[in-house]
Amino acid sequence: MRSVFQCAECGVHYLPPEGVRWSDGSAASPLWCDVHHVAARRHGITAPAAATAAALLAARLREAAAARELPAQRDVRPSRPARTRRAPAPRGRRSKLG
Repeated sequence: MRSVFQCAECGVHYLPPEGVRWSDGSAASPLWCDVHHVAARRHGITAPAAATAAALLAARLREAAAARELPAQRDVRPSRPARTRRAPAPRGRRSKLG
């Protein structure tokens, strides 16, 4: 199961590629999405080891929480519609015979 990460810059959730490599061949970062990863590389910024470890831990905790979710409640609607009484006819109405 692949981890879903959250970008530390923009807050977007992203799923890194299967090979954990971006299209440019660099390793996928658990800290930044593709856009911010490219921008950081362009400026010569590397991901801090502590922040990377924290991002990996957060992704694992999110996976564990999703796995522990309660099963959906069973639908307990009745199998047939409820019986209702029709409203009585108004008293002042005349019939065809009268």
